[in-house]
Amino acid sequence: MSIRTSEVDGVDLVILPPVRDLGDGFSVRRALPSAHRRMVGPFIFFDQMGEATFNSGEGLDVRPHPHIGLATVTYLLEGEILHRDSVGSVQSIRPGEVNWMTAGSGIVHSERTSEENRAKGGKLFGLQTWVALPTQAEEVDPGFAHHKADEIPTIEDAGTRLTLIAGSSDGLVSPVKTFSDMVYADIALQDGARYQLKAEHVERAIYVVQGEVEVIGQTGGFASGELVVFKPGAEIILRARGATRLMLMGGEPLPEKRHIFWNFVSSSPERIEQAKADWQAQRFAPVPEEHEFIPLPA
Repeated sequence: MSIRTSEVDGVDLVILPPVRDLGDGFSVRRALPSAHRRMVGPFIFFDQMGEATFNSGEGLDVRPHPHIGLATVTYLLEGEILHRDSVGSVQSIRPGEVNWMTAGSGIVHSERTSEENRAKGGKLFGLQTWVALPTQAEEVDPGFAHHKADEIPTIEDAGTRLTLIAGSSDGLVSPVKTFSDMVYADIALQDGARYQLKAEHVERAIYVVQGEVEVIGQTGGFASGELVVFKPGAEIILRARGATRLMLMGGEPLPEKRHIFWNFVSSSPERIEQAKADWQAQRFAPVPEEHEFIPLPA
């Protein structure tokens, strides 16, 4: 993973996440964590999934695996994923819907293409993020919440559409229950449309999913596949060069360092060691009707 400099005032750094091929025509870009920036607000993990095209008989098969100390947020732009977890949830997620899974003290889940969609084939394109939980919530009971697209607040103005996935921004508050101050939004811009990045959250970044943006009054812009981290307090106006899609993320940084190993996040290294031992010994609750699992990596 590399970074580049930017002439734009108010930009801390620009991260250029590499493409990782996971096989079967499925690839991801992992923008967080990086060697240059581990977190933005409470966000400790950011993956762009795809864009992948599956032929008939093909699909996504992420076998059951565990998490602690975080919440996963799945948001699709195209396609569908079937989520199953150890608290008994079975839920399809489609574009514009939000899956918020609180791992807390420990949860196991799988992510697959349903049999119906596998038979048809199709595309899959989306984002998966992890939000680290504050210390007082790291060991909450695991849980799962699904919100349909029409529950997620949206505002449109002059060619800009902002959909607030979680947290608060631009006068909107998402119904998705969170555990700390944050913002996570999907911003679609028509060619030439503008969005003013405000200073209402301490840490903020945008990830350019599609297209390109420039900064009004300054030289320089940001292209597809770049994570742009801004300095606290910076206010700039972005303008789209062609049709553009951005993800805005950030919030109040957590005061304690977070340790991460595989799918485990915690403020305590000892807690991660316990989670590793628990997974190896299969002490996590299983996903009903699933018999496979991803073993602990070396």
